[in-house]
Amino acid sequence: MSVIQSIRDKGAWIISGLIALALIAFILQDRFYGRGNLFSNTTTIGKVNGEKIERNQFEDEIAFQQKMYGQQAPPRDQMIPGVWNQMVNKIVMQEQYDKLGLICSAKELDGILFGDNSPLKREFTDPQTGQFKVDEAKQAFAQIKKSKNEEQRKMIKQVYIDPAMESSLQNKYQTLLQHSAYVPKWMVEKQMADNNSISSASYVYIPYSSIADSSIKVSDEEIGLYIRKHLKEFDKEEEERTFTYVTFDASANSADSNSVKSELEGLKNEFSTTADIKAFLAKAGSEVQYYDGYVTKSSIKQRYRDSIIKTGVGKIYGPYLDGSSFAIAKLISTKKMADTAKVRHILIATIDGQSGQRIREDSVAKKLADSIQTAIKHGASFDSLVVKYSDDPGSKTKGGLYDNITTGQMVPTFNDFCFSGKVGDKGIVATEYGYHYIEILSLKGNEDAYKIAYLAKQISASNETVSAASAAAAEFAAKIKSRKSFEENALKLKKPMQFSGEVKENDFNIPALGQSRTLVRWLFEHSDGDVSDPTEVAEKYIVAIETGSNKPGAPSIQLTRPLVEGFVRNEKKAKQIIEKLKGSSLDAIAKSANVSVQKADSLSFGNLFVPSVGNEIKLVGAAFNKNYQGKISEPIAGNTGVFVVQVNNVGAVSGGGVEASVRQQLLQTQKMEVNRGMNALRKSATIKDYRSKFF
Repeated sequence: MSVIQSIRDKGAWIISGLIALALIAFILQDRFYGRGNLFSNTTTIGKVNGEKIERNQFEDEIAFQQKMYGQQAPPRDQMIPGVWNQMVNKIVMQEQYDKLGLICSAKELDGILFGDNSPLKREFTDPQTGQFKVDEAKQAFAQIKKSKNEEQRKMIKQVYIDPAMESSLQNKYQTLLQHSAYVPKWMVEKQMADNNSISSASYVYIPYSSIADSSIKVSDEEIGLYIRKHLKEFDKEEEERTFTYVTFDASANSADSNSVKSELEGLKNEFSTTADIKAFLAKAGSEVQYYDGYVTKSSIKQRYRDSIIKTGVGKIYGPYLDGSSFAIAKLISTKKMADTAKVRHILIATIDGQSGQRIREDSVAKKLADSIQTAIKHGASFDSLVVKYSDDPGSKTKGGLYDNITTGQMVPTFNDFCFSGKVGDKGIVATEYGYHYIEILSLKGNEDAYKIAYLAKQISASNETVSAASAAAAEFAAKIKSRKSFEENALKLKKPMQFSGEVKENDFNIPALGQSRTLVRWLFEHSDGDVSDPTEVAEKYIVAIETGSNKPGAPSIQLTRPLVEGFVRNEKKAKQIIEKLKGSSLDAIAKSANVSVQKADSLSFGNLFVPSVGNEIKLVGAAFNKNYQGKISEPIAGNTGVFVVQVNNVGAVSGGGVEASVRQQLLQTQKMEVNRGMNALRKSATIKDYRSKFF
């Protein structure tokens, strides 16, 4: 204690300085460098054959793809592996293009962008004629080139130019490889002979299942020997780790469910009497957004629709269970309306439907919509105005048309105008997206429609439920000192121990558990036998113990045993079976093994399936070995058992194909292999992956 006190008294300023430095380092590290070292180069995500992938490049690409996907974009974490693979592949392939001198010239690019298969066709196709308006497309590109809007120019390059050039280079590369395919005459002749060959053979079959698995013990040494013999099958390119875990459920229980139900019971009276439904539902926190429009009975997919309708206008039905929520419903009003409509419209948007950003003021949009209405009244072409002004990408290329829409598909005010009006009605309707000029072209059906409000509450775990699960997990983790104590305590709690499967350093998902980057990081920051703190994954707490790691190269015996133990066991069974076989004929051998002689007719190279046995390539191969004609083979250890074969006859049949078609088939097989070339190129590349330092 005296040493510590001395430091406290005499070196307080040093401690204060160190704390300050530590805080600054922590803040800077978190802000600028992710999980990298503050004093090292932490801007490089990875290297491919020495070429760096910088973090700003990587982030730009993720941001670009998020913008492209819009509301359909997957979560950011799920995009990281895909973006990484794209950037690695691009570098690997560019090296090949450079070696071969492949380029995409300006003339070629022009042909791609404005040719028959132009990526611009969707934006520049006449909806009436279906013709691609090349001149308009070229004019638009010329204007963008002159534009000072750098963001717009960058977007055009990323969306159209870069993919067009990449596609051109890739096609050239694949064409070169495919044209290098060659099939010599001897290969065609051999293939035709194999296609024509047919065999009949007799054999003795002793299945491995005739020996109980429990009687065969497989040692670690035997597993290791098998791995070394089949190293290419198990060679690991990157490190993999595993863990065993138990779970503590933190999902909603019956008490949580009853609590939500009671809450809704308490809101029924106010729901019944309120005059402002929308405000009430917002205040009450309903999980279901209020649809302030009419929906015909046939379009209502609610399971309890008949009961809700039967309850009557202004009355409350429920609480009732609706998936993972409890809900109550109120029938607001009812009316007659069509159930199917065909309409066309022009949208003058105030809000961008994908980004939610404001693109023009209400007053400007309304004025433009009024002008469009006036122009159409005086004979202007609806189709021309759609192409020129509409901001709805879903209908713009179809003349603004929406056909066979049913009630409830569109936003409420749009919905009610379409289904409450008459054929030929035209008008301007305001929605949350802007102003629509709508024309009703046809209506079908006439049935009761209902406006219903739903107040739904998710059944979720209470703080008490979550705290109880967290505490139980923490108590369990605190008791663990070794793998043995992990197993013993799990057994006491009757908690099944589960295996993670192989996990890589840059994984975000764990088999059977799902998304848990936190757990992956923990796994690679600790070592064999370490126990995790309780980690929340989905609706449970996980306590894990690290159980092994496979370094790049040969895998560990411990992790590979589940994969190869069966094969090694069968090898040992085969040896036992072969040692017991006696006799110089099939009948004698069959008798020594207490089985019967079997026969297989019409065996061919193209079909490895043998009736009553399964796929047995060694058995089929032996059936075509003329050295076994009239005499028995040595015992053969197959996939499912041991075989002794005697060839009865090897002959030929017609129908093996003409030379030209066989050659073409072999060439096509070689050409298809080109598509798998990326894996070979990537495997031969030197790739340094530092993503785990950042994400």
